[in-house]
Amino acid sequence: MPSTKRRKSQKGIGTTLIALVILMITLVYGAISGVELSPGGGGDSETPNAATRVASDGWYSVYFTDPTGSDATSGSGGPDAVLETAIDKARLSVDMAIYDLDLGKIRNALVNAHHRGVTVRMVTDSDNLDEREIQALKDAGIPVLGDRREGLMHDKFAVIDRLEVWTGSMNFTFNDAYKNNNNLIRVRSSRLAQDYLAEFNEMFVDDEFGPRSPANTPYSTLSVDGTQLEVYFSPDDGTATHLIDLVNSARQSISFLAYSFTADDIASAMLARVPVGVTISGVFEESQYRSNTGTEYEHFRSSGQDIRLDGNPRNMHHKVILIDGKTVVTGSYNFSASAENSNDENTLVIHNAEIASLYLSEFQRVFDAAQP
Repeated sequence: MPSTKRRKSQKGIGTTLIALVILMITLVYGAISGVELSPGGGGDSETPNAATRVASDGWYSVYFTDPTGSDATSGSGGPDAVLETAIDKARLSVDMAIYDLDLGKIRNALVNAHHRGVTVRMVTDSDNLDEREIQALKDAGIPVLGDRREGLMHDKFAVIDRLEVWTGSMNFTFNDAYKNNNNLIRVRSSRLAQDYLAEFNEMFVDDEFGPRSPANTPYSTLSVDGTQLEVYFSPDDGTATHLIDLVNSARQSISFLAYSFTADDIASAMLARVPVGVTISGVFEESQYRSNTGTEYEHFRSSGQDIRLDGNPRNMHHKVILIDGKTVVTGSYNFSASAENSNDENTLVIHNAEIASLYLSEFQRVFDAAQP
């Protein structure tokens, strides 16, 4: 700012003070609304409504759906909006493995990317190949491959320009973006992208799904900006064993949000931490609790843990485990035998207390709305 004259210097100081006041007001608003602002200003500009924007740093952004907010009412501005913008900015490739797609804006973004020369490929579950939006992709000349088998192609991820990975519990559907509780995280890392592209190519290029998939993740553990990540794909990587190892490392707390939880080995590992002082809390999706055979709900409740049934009249669709407020498990993997042995699933483990705090805030919001 010019400072050659005293008047200009005073004006510059006044402008700075005004900017500081605006920043303080913004930070207070963020705290009130539950929005955490970018710690270094490194976030992206493709921001949906504040209700779904949680945090952004140079290498990650985290989003949660808000079924009770204005986004759900309007059907716009949800986490899909930032994904749409990211696809619009793609210059090289978009590779998507998604269980289901019915969002017209995502369809349009993919078709537009295809028309401007971006390589667009998709893998989906064969049961959803007849979806109108998926058919529209095929009609536009975008190659789409179904799994053609009994198990599910249940992955939920997209890789953009071989650099950016989007994953979480959210299918790219209207219900999952606006009616159901879900999370979506964007991570910028070429190595993480290589991991997910290797899994994608197993399916799309090699036509290897489910138990036929080889265990060939290039970087099953990696570091991004000082944060350790672990990457697992089911059924080839034995995800349950890795989750149990994480659970066994808990020293203070284990919290979870589970759409489906029928895995006795994971539940037993959690409960084994109680005698050493670890507290356990969790939320089950009510409809799955009532319909699943072998649900672990009673197992936890009979052991005296604070476990609840969700309060969303639609679906609490998260698949999240939080350990000691420092580690996040997210992705498409339900805690079930099908996820472990039959389905194609992806799981991302993030060892980062700041990111964990965001998921803990979402956990608390869902937990508080659940039935004690």
